[in-house]
Amino acid sequence: MVRFDFELRSQASPEAVRMALLDFTERRPQLWPGLPADQYEVYEVGDTWAEIREGYRGPIWWRERYDWSAPGIIRWTAVDSGFGAPGSSVVWRIESAEDGGSTHRISWDRRGRTAFGKLFIGLMGLTRGHFIRQSIEMGLAAIAAAESSRNAGPPDAPSG
Repeated sequence: MVRFDFELRSQASPEAVRMALLDFTERRPQLWPGLPADQYEVYEVGDTWAEIREGYRGPIWWRERYDWSAPGIIRWTAVDSGFGAPGSSVVWRIESAEDGGSTHRISWDRRGRTAFGKLFIGLMGLTRGHFIRQSIEMGLAAIAAAESSRNAGPPDAPSG
């Protein structure tokens, strides 16, 4: 089992990030650049949960059950995987940052199931989740940029 925690800061509002994390439409791969569209599938979505498949290529995929029934917390737990053990999970806590934007506290707790999975997850542990953080940071930057452009509105008309 590999577990690590990290904290990230974003200019995106907590609401915008929460909406992106819970967007289980065909737009999800656009919101999260590390998710190829052909590796994403939605099985079922309820009021405070969803079951989806996300991954990269080959055996690197998870079938996850997302749960957002607790305020400010989104948890996804592995149901099945090409390399990881069912029951392993990620917990993402979203808070407002004092100076605007949002703070994200992420706990990554995964176990490998196959020999490849144990090696791959072990590598994630050795790097303290560097590649995972990098992927999440790309998504947070895209969310912040989209939110900023929505809030900017049309440019002011020149005075004359």
